[in-house]
Amino acid sequence: MIPNPTTDQVAQQLARIVVRGLAAGHSVEIDSLGIFHPDAERGCRFEPWNAPRVFLAYAREDRAAADRLFNALEASGFLPWMDTRKLLPGQNWPRAIENAIENSDFFVACFSPASVTKRGGFHAEIRYALDCARRMPLDEIFIVPVRLDTCRVPRSIQRELQYVDLFPDWSRGVDHMVSTMRNEVERRAQTTAPAR
Repeated sequence: MIPNPTTDQVAQQLARIVVRGLAAGHSVEIDSLGIFHPDAERGCRFEPWNAPRVFLAYAREDRAAADRLFNALEASGFLPWMDTRKLLPGQNWPRAIENAIENSDFFVACFSPASVTKRGGFHAEIRYALDCARRMPLDEIFIVPVRLDTCRVPRSIQRELQYVDLFPDWSRGVDHMVSTMRNEVERRAQTTAPAR
């Protein structure tokens, strides 16, 4: 790695990585940007990410439920981000997590009996998301709390945000969450659309 590389040097290094992956017949994903796919006719085809990005925060004990939620969000047309699926070996994970939260359209906090009593990363991620949310318009939905099972949602969240129960009917809970996020994406698009 080049110490203090210039933008051109970083771009050249990134291009070499993409070219090597494509030459080996692999698709190359650049998080928050898109995927380069090998293409026999053109050499490569770029598929940009333009779906809403969703950060999933969960406790390790709830990994199976988080994986299931990741799959449901992906199937619904969202781009979920989950540490175990997106972090790379050797990557500075605290900075990568902060970056993923900052660049997300939604932050889904998965509450469970395990997560509400545990200390560590899960609560740090929520605090960081709350800081990010403070910079957004008050009526914008960013943090979407979900309960994976019966548990008490922390007062700081419960006092200001409505949560979704993914139990006893998982499909109904996920549908409600997805519908809410789609409506918010639509509302944001109308709010930022240029006047005619």
